[in-house]
Amino acid sequence: MAAHTSTDTKLVTDLSQKAREIRLNVLDMVYTVQSGHIGGSFSEAELIAALYFHILRLRPDNPKWPDRDRFILSKGHACPALYAALAMRGFYALDELKTLRQFGSILQGHPVIKTPGIDMTTGSLGIGMAIAVGMAIDAKRISRKGFDVFTLLGDGEINEGVVWEAAQTANKYALDNLVAIVDRNRIQNDGFSDDIMPVEPIDKKFEAFGWHVLKIDGHDMGEVVGALESARDFRGKPVCIVAYTTKGKGVSFMEDDHYWHGKAPSEEQYARARSELMKGAIQ
Repeated sequence: MAAHTSTDTKLVTDLSQKAREIRLNVLDMVYTVQSGHIGGSFSEAELIAALYFHILRLRPDNPKWPDRDRFILSKGHACPALYAALAMRGFYALDELKTLRQFGSILQGHPVIKTPGIDMTTGSLGIGMAIAVGMAIDAKRISRKGFDVFTLLGDGEINEGVVWEAAQTANKYALDNLVAIVDRNRIQNDGFSDDIMPVEPIDKKFEAFGWHVLKIDGHDMGEVVGALESARDFRGKPVCIVAYTTKGKGVSFMEDDHYWHGKAPSEEQYARARSELMKGAIQ
């Protein structure tokens, strides 16, 4: 099912700019430390921007606010985009981004709970989905805090069986406070996801597990905002948003190339990539 598209042009424009800033920060971070995951961070930029600057109820000055919405980055290797958004929201100084993956840094190669704004440590693929289900059960049946839980998965990640165990659990407990987003960028570390292990039809699989499903262009901010708003307000079932995206989105030589799953750019590549992002050369 397609979601409605937001008609708030100012919001869409502002969030699109945030997504570009996220990509620029990711590029700077990974180039500076010569380590990190660019491709999947770029593909999720619109999703992260819409969540952190529009959807999620958060208090940067009180990261552990009990009534905050929760976000779990199940595809934990794509944390540079999340770290950039948290810094831009004021959870910590932007200068911290220069310490990515360094010894003693609060910004490790996968999210860790010691980082302000991170709700749970992730990295082992699939486990974030299960954690999100547990948090949603808590909000709905135990603490009854009433917060919403969002989790972002990679399309290669949904090969993990724990994802589907969690999906059927969410259905059993009618977790309509849970939104799972699949970043369908079609590429994982070793190549195209469907060559490694076919995953389609993703929508029909989640529907068979009792979920309400929305399909969107994950780079169309109007569709992203519309889907997230619809998912947040939907009641009766958990919601899955299948976001069709492009690995390495925004930089011509990185797009649709698994080489950029976890590769840092050279000085020349960095300059070219930054120029393209600044000019908005790739839409």
